[in-house]
Amino acid sequence: MAESDTPTPGKLLPDEIHRAVKPGTALLRLQTTHFREGILDGAWWPRSRDVTAELPALIEVLTTHLGPIMRVGLDTAAWDDVPTRVVVDDRVVHLDSFPVGDDTALITRGENDHFALLVVPPDTTPDAARDAMARAVDADNVTQAADILVATLPEPATEREESG
Repeated sequence: MAESDTPTPGKLLPDEIHRAVKPGTALLRLQTTHFREGILDGAWWPRSRDVTAELPALIEVLTTHLGPIMRVGLDTAAWDDVPTRVVVDDRVVHLDSFPVGDDTALITRGENDHFALLVVPPDTTPDAARDAMARAVDADNVTQAADILVATLPEPATEREESG
């Protein structure tokens, strides 16, 4: 690891991560302990709200690090045409509809082994997405996904600002 990639106090992620994060990125904080102190286990920044286009890549990454993924829980109101299952690498992954909010995805690896990911909206600016994702993977994070997004995403322009 290059010196610039070593985390420093006050910095949550190495510099290289900040340059590499772009739409379609997933950041994970995987702990090998039986207890998880933080609320979120990672973050995902999909490129779109097309779950059939976005989810397979996330499942592939998660499977590499966690083992086979059985289920993904999403708030279907936040996604376009959510099927009941997707097939990734010849494995069926069931999609569950949960009113968890469009800011969270729940990943199930085993019977009672769940991981929660912050979902960064696809149209988020790179700087805001990096900030939100860094907060989500901070091991000491106790902030809910929705609150992270409120704190890190720019406020939408008002109608007066947009018109001129």
